[in-house]
Amino acid sequence: MSECLFCRIVAGEIPADEVMRTDEVVAFRDIAPQAPVHVLVIPAKHYPDAMSMSTADPQLAGHLIKAATDVATAEGLEGGYRIVLNTGDDGGQTVHHVHAHVLGGRAMKWPPG
Repeated sequence: MSECLFCRIVAGEIPADEVMRTDEVVAFRDIAPQAPVHVLVIPAKHYPDAMSMSTADPQLAGHLIKAATDVATAEGLEGGYRIVLNTGDDGGQTVHHVHAHVLGGRAMKWPPG
């Protein structure tokens, strides 16, 4: 999907501050961080949202969550962190390529928004 921003990051067409890359996922720092640590973890394969990915490839969904926890560990978030998957317009998703936000480095408030 050449018009998808995140597919272009996976392909190396758009630079990103990567913190992890495997065959299944790419993780990179958010350009508009909402916490001291704000990393996006995306599957290398395009799925528009969490529902479509988990239905089509539940194993990839597991890889995505595992990668998010690995990022949190690598970023030193021993005190806790938040993993957020916004799904759909009403869920606050702005880029329609499934992605997990790993947020940490400060106390998270509830409700989030």
